Amino acid sequence: MAVIHHTTLSPTKLELLAAWLPLKPWYRGAGDLTRLANAGGFRLDDPEGEVGIEFMVVTDTSGGEPVAHLVPLTYRGAPLDDAGDGLVGTLEHGVLGPRWVYDGAHDPVLVRQLAELLAGRATAQAQSESDAPDPTVEVRPLRAAPAAAPAGSGKVADTADATVIGLGPAEGAGPLFDLTLARVLRPRPAADGDGVLGQVLAGWTAPDGAARRGVFALLRAAGH
Repeated sequence: MAVIHHTTLSPTKLELLAAWLPLKPWYRGAGDLTRLANAGGFRLDDPEGEVGIEFMVVTDTSGGEPVAHLVPLTYRGAPLDDAGDGLVGTLEHGVLGPRWVYDGAHDPVLVRQLAELLAGRATAQAQSESDAPDPTVEVRPLRAAPAAAPAGSGKVADTADATVIGLGPAEGAGPLFDLTLARVLRPRPAADGDGVLGQVLAGWTAPDGAARRGVFALLRAAGH
């Protein structure tokens, strides 16, 4: 169970993201990230209790229309080997001390736990409360859940509005699944067809206070 500490962060998460987001090909804002806001999200637990896992929604209002971005993050007490491309930055946590913050698409713990969520073996947790399942997160699980989550994480590729992670059973084997993280969130119903095996739907809050809901993650057979 992840323990949520209500304490200070220096710099804040939004301050870290203000420097990192404009570097990503799927960023849709106008660049004035002083108008970036936390719009919601959820967490997953690391069974080992070492890595914080958060699916954070940030809304950028710097352009003509607000854009909600999904930013999956992990928080670690030490650098993650071979994940330099995924480093968002470092911050000082008021209770836990130095934390290394990673884009979760590059962190095998987040990828594994998201696969477990899709298989129905993990539960989405509230973003700001300890030991509090989030019933608003809807999981349409794998139609035929494997005995274990895919163990091998392959290439991570950014597109214009998503990040695609190749998943396979072992190192050296070709990917069996494509795990897609929606980076630009849009209000829409569940996806259908196109080889969809499972998906996660969740909500966020628009700048005007309106509730929005859409697909956060999709699992497809590789090549679809």
